[in-house]
Amino acid sequence: MTSTTDSEVILRGVLDQWKAAVDQHEPQRVASRFTEDAIFQGLHPYSVGRAGIAAYYDSQPLGMTAEYRILETRRPADDLVLGYLGVDFSFTDRPTIHVNLGVLVKRLEDGWYISHYQVSKLD
Repeated sequence: MTSTTDSEVILRGVLDQWKAAVDQHEPQRVASRFTEDAIFQGLHPYSVGRAGIAAYYDSQPLGMTAEYRILETRRPADDLVLGYLGVDFSFTDRPTIHVNLGVLVKRLEDGWYISHYQVSKLD
């Protein structure tokens, strides 16, 4: 079994790329960080696959940025990392939204990708 540190390194490798694409409002690049059949649940109805993910991020306002904190990790299998995160989505014209995010990251032949993404807004 691998350590929590290894799991965090894997998550940061994927999530730093996700964050950079979100911050630069590049929806296709965001979607490229997900598996082809990823289940995606943002704050709107869920979708499956990269097209729905790209459409979701394309609908987000310009200037939105994301800051994440890894709160917990688990390693259910060698090719899977489960992450539980706190994420702050900031905007240029409205208050920051604080959410919890669960991700399942999966290793494919050419790297690690998000295969499940689920946001919860707890207020």
